[in-house]
Parts: sequence; structure tokens; C-alpha cells
Amino acid sequence: MNQKKEISASILSANFAKLGEEVKSVIQAGASRIHIDVMDNHYVPNLTVGPLVCQALRAEGITVPLDVHLMVEPVDALVPLFAKAGATRIVFHPEASKHSDRTLQLIQDVGCEAGLAFNPATPLDYLDYVLDKVSVILIMSVNPGFGGQKFISSSLKKIKRAHELILESRYPIHLEVDGGIKADNIESISKAGANIFCMGSAIFESKNYSASIQEFKKLIVARCP
Repeated sequence: MNQKKEISASILSANFAKLGEEVKSVIQAGASRIHIDVMDNHYVPNLTVGPLVCQALRAEGITVPLDVHLMVEPVDALVPLFAKAGATRIVFHPEASKHSDRTLQLIQDVGCEAGLAFNPATPLDYLDYVLDKVSVILIMSVNPGFGGQKFISSSLKKIKRAHELILESRYPIHLEVDGGIKADNIESISKAGANIFCMGSAIFESKNYSASIQEFKKLIVARCP
């Protein structure tokens, strides 16, 4: 099962003083999704944005999928707020919810795609009984909290295992990787089975968004798993 390969631009590395303009620029440059990192300074050591930013992007005319990555604890109270604000997909960390199955169902009930995110040291065992409710598996290849970190090489083994689980399940689940993705490792990540590549600093800190994204796209389709 080969899912479409996509670049998702993480606004964590964008210039928030002109966020609408930044997001439109990366979409025009070839990003097909926008990734919104929501941090609460509790589950992770940083504080970022809330539903108002998601709502503002929709009001600005952004129509591409908005993927909300909840790095918060507890999770459930924020789910309907982001759904109302225009989120397409809501992903959370299973250890941040007392009842992962209930949270996944809640996300679906408010009309969004649901997903689980896994930190570098978090086992994939949480997936054992919920694959039927998961639209995406997000593998964190850095420890969450800050952008611009170095890719943790052992994540490749985890990406391959997640890909195997997806194939075994026969469900149309996407496999996303987030953290430290650059031109020198994106092809290996693609070969391991990922089909969505969440990138922040590699895009927003480049001088030419379009040239960077096109380079990444060539690398991820060079060899499909």
C-alpha cells in the first residue's frame, strides 16, 4: 500500500509576525499540508499556540489540511476547540491521555482524522488495539518541545516497524515523521516507509522555499518503499 508522499510544513519555525504570508508562501512553494505544534509547557517544556491560530489561518483563506499535533496533557478538552477552529487532523500522544481509545473516538466524533504520536522512547504497543481508529501514525524523530533539533538515527528502525504494522493491518494509515528531517536523511526516511514528512527549519530557514521543497520532493520519490 503506497500512500501519496507529502511535505507538511511546520509553522513552529515560521515568522509569526507574518504567519499568514509565510503559510501561503510555503503552500505556493509546494507544501501540501500545514503542521501546527501545540505545546502546553507541561507535557513538553515549551509554550506555543492555541485554537485561535488555527482559526486565523482558515480566516486568512488557507484551505489545505491543517494537522494539529497536541503535545499537551490532558488532551480531550482541546479536541472540540481545534475541530471548531478548522483542524483537519488531530494527533496526540497516547501517554498524555488516560483513555486513548476514547480520545481517538472523540476526535472522529467532532469530524477530524485521528492519529497517535510517538516520542523516541515511546513503544508502538499503544497501537495494538486501536489501529482501526487511526488515520496517521506520527513518529517523533526528536524529543518534542523545540524545533531545529538533530534527527535521532535510531528512529529509522521505529519507522520501519510502524510501516510493517500498517501493511499488516491493511488499513489506509499514513505514516508521518517529524523532527530533524533534512536533505541528507529524507531519502532514508522515505525508504523506511514514511509518506508524510513534517519539516520546519529545513523549509522556513532556507532562502528559497520553492527550491528547498522541490529538492525534498525529488528525494522522497527517488525510491519508494
